[in-house]
Formats: sequence, C-alpha cells, structure tokens
Amino acid sequence: MLEFLAAGAADPAPGWMQFLPIIGMVVIFWFLLFRPQMKRAKEHQAKIAGIKKNDQVVTAGGLVGRVVRVDDDYAEIEIAQGVRVKAVKSTIGDIVQPGGKPAND
Repeated sequence: MLEFLAAGAADPAPGWMQFLPIIGMVVIFWFLLFRPQMKRAKEHQAKIAGIKKNDQVVTAGGLVGRVVRVDDDYAEIEIAQGVRVKAVKSTIGDIVQPGGKPAND
C-alpha cells in the first residue's frame, strides 16, 4: 500500500495543470463581467441607432432635450425653446419616455 502512495507522489502533475486556476478565473470574469457589459453595450447601440425626430433623450452629460434632427453621427437636440445643441449620437445615454415619472411619488 505504501508503494502505491510513493508512486503517486513521484509522478509530477502535467504542466498544463498549473494554468488551470488562471483559465478558470478568466472564464469566471468572462461570464460575470465582460459578457454582461458587452450585452449592455450592444443594447445601447441598438437603442441609439433607433433614435428618431421628437424623441426625448438624455445625454451622457445630463442634458435633457428633444431630438430635432438626426444623421448618421450626430443628433441635434433642443434643450430649451430656441436652444439647440449638436451632440454625437454615441454620447446619448438614454431615450426618455414622454411624460416621465413624477418626482417623489
């Protein structure tokens, strides 16, 4: 019986076994961090691609306004009556539903 234990201890583990914990950590990071982030980015791109005139949007800088004109790269947003700004479409954070939700309710 002791010969069996001695033979098992004498055989070193294969070299690839040393990398198994690192590979496991990469897989865990992929499923917990990178994959959900890629999914959110893809949803954001689809949402931004669907912006149309008269949508109410929020920019990444916090400006809220109504889309007046849209082209491939830019959106012209009216933030107050007669005040229009030109924003890069990728900086638009979200499309706000008309009416919105009342504060503190």
